[in-house]
Amino acid sequence: MYEYRLVADPADYASSLLRATGTETLLVDDGFPPPGAGTDWRRLGELAGCDARPVLRIERVAEAGGIEAVRAEVAAARENGFAGLKTISAYRTGLELERIHDFVLAAFEANESTGSALPVQIHCGFGDWDLYLPRADPGHLKPLIERFRETPFVLLHCYPFVREAGWLAHVYGNVWFDLSLTIPHVSRPEEMVRQALELAPVSKLLYASDAARTPELYYLAAKWWREALATVLTQVLSADEAETAARQILRENAAALYPF
Repeated sequence: MYEYRLVADPADYASSLLRATGTETLLVDDGFPPPGAGTDWRRLGELAGCDARPVLRIERVAEAGGIEAVRAEVAAARENGFAGLKTISAYRTGLELERIHDFVLAAFEANESTGSALPVQIHCGFGDWDLYLPRADPGHLKPLIERFRETPFVLLHCYPFVREAGWLAHVYGNVWFDLSLTIPHVSRPEEMVRQALELAPVSKLLYASDAARTPELYYLAAKWWREALATVLTQVLSADEAETAARQILRENAAALYPF
């Protein structure tokens, strides 16, 4: 496989893996890799043979233009074709309300002021070396979730706080979560799905990969998510019910949540 990768055309190789996932719509963080440093969301959609939509990273806007630029871009985000917003506060300050940057709160306020708030993705749980893991516990988000009740929040990644994220999705109507990055990187994907669904209903769990730069991760995430769902759901549901639940997690929940 590695030898084939070395000699294959990079675009053709990436396209073959992306198309093998059966993805219908890609949601792409517009802040990573930094603009100009990787494949942008439009080209990614072309390679995958599917629709692609950008997600506005709040920190990217703040670094380029400050808090007023954040307010303006967030207020116009839906009109400009963004499917959602994203913050990496877990990396910068942690998720405690008193630590979060003013520009992030300004973004949330501008988003709700539109009267039709876009979903806000929040990095939670593990990531790169520069993250302080205890401050990335999604449980810290409780005051923020209650303050912005009209905002749909999507908790990303979540490991090792999968149960905490599931509890928040269980308790709050405006919270969803995924296991991106967790699957494919954590070695027991089935156990993570079980933990996610201990409290949260299937209507609150979303498929996602967090794949970037490495095309194999798109394929492996899709493959291992499907396998984990097939194992876990059929243990507790009938075959028809399991298929319905899997379709919700893999497609329908996101289709209902995001403005495609």
